[in-house]
Amino acid sequence: MSALAAGPAAPGIVCAFAVTRTPPDPAGLASARGHEEGGPLRVLRAAGLCLVVQDVPAALFGEEALTERLNRPEDLERCARAHHRGVEAAAGRGPVVPLPMATLYRGDLTAARAVADRRQVLDTLLDRLRDRTEWAVKVHAAEAAPEAAGDTGPGAPTGSGDGGRAYLSRVSARRREQQGARGKALAEAEAVDAALRRHAVAATRHRPQSERLTGRRAPQLLNAAYLVEDARRADFTAALARFTAGGTHPAVRVDASGPWIPYSFARWDEDPQATPGSHAAPGSQAAPGSQPDPDQEADPDQEAPS
Repeated sequence: MSALAAGPAAPGIVCAFAVTRTPPDPAGLASARGHEEGGPLRVLRAAGLCLVVQDVPAALFGEEALTERLNRPEDLERCARAHHRGVEAAAGRGPVVPLPMATLYRGDLTAARAVADRRQVLDTLLDRLRDRTEWAVKVHAAEAAPEAAGDTGPGAPTGSGDGGRAYLSRVSARRREQQGARGKALAEAEAVDAALRRHAVAATRHRPQSERLTGRRAPQLLNAAYLVEDARRADFTAALARFTAGGTHPAVRVDASGPWIPYSFARWDEDPQATPGSHAAPGSQAAPGSQPDPDQEADPDQEAPS
C-alpha cells in the first residue's frame, strides 16, 4: 500500500491507478468500475501524461482505515480487483504504467505533482512497455507417487537387528532418491526459465507460492514473469507450448498464462534501466511490491496473470 502523499486538505482522497500518454476511450472509462465506494473514473492531466484516478472517501481510504481494511483478506481481494479494473480501463490505446495498489493522494494537485516529479522515469517505462506484454509461468515439481505404507508408520521396525537395519537402509535410500528427484526438478525448472528468457525482453522471479495457495502437494519451484515483444509472441508461445504439454521435462509441471498488462515490469519507483536481464535469486520478492500481482500470497488472482 502506498502512503498518502501530503497535500492540502480535501473532502476526499484521490486514488491513482495508472499512467498513459493517450487518454483512454471515454465510453470505456465511463463504463469501468474502480472502487465501489468511490466516484467515476476520470483522467487527470499531469506533465503531458494522463493519470487515471478516482475520488474515494477519506473515511474508508484514510491511512488508518485502509490499513485496517487491507488486513482483512476479503477487503484486500476487493481492493486488488478494483485496482486492476482501473488499470485495465487505462489501457487500450497504448502502453500503460500500472501504479502500486492503493496509491493515494490528497487532491489533484498533489497527484499531478507526483507524476511531474517522475516524468522522466514514466517516459522511459512507457517507451519500454510499448507493444510488449507480460506472461506468467509457474513450474512445480511433478507429483510424487505416494510412499509405500508400512515403512514410515508407527509400526516401522526400530530395533537393532536385521529388520531394523533393513528399514534404516530403505529410509536412507528413499531420502537419497527424494533429494535426487528435487535436484533434477530444480535443474529442469532452470532449463525452462533459460529457454523462455531467450524469447523475452526481460524476466523476473516472484516468491514461489506456498502449497496452501497453489493447492498442490508438490512444491512450486519457479514463479516467473516474462516481458515479451508482441512481434515475438509466436516464438515465445511456441517455446512455452513445448513445456506446458509435458514430456520434455518429466520432473516438472509447467503452467502459464498471458498476455497481461506488464505489472512486473512497471515500477515507477525504481530505475527501469536496471530491470532488463535481471535474474533475481530463487525465492526473492520481485517487482510488484504492492502491485496487485495475483499470484503472490498477499494478493488475489487479478482476473489476469496466472
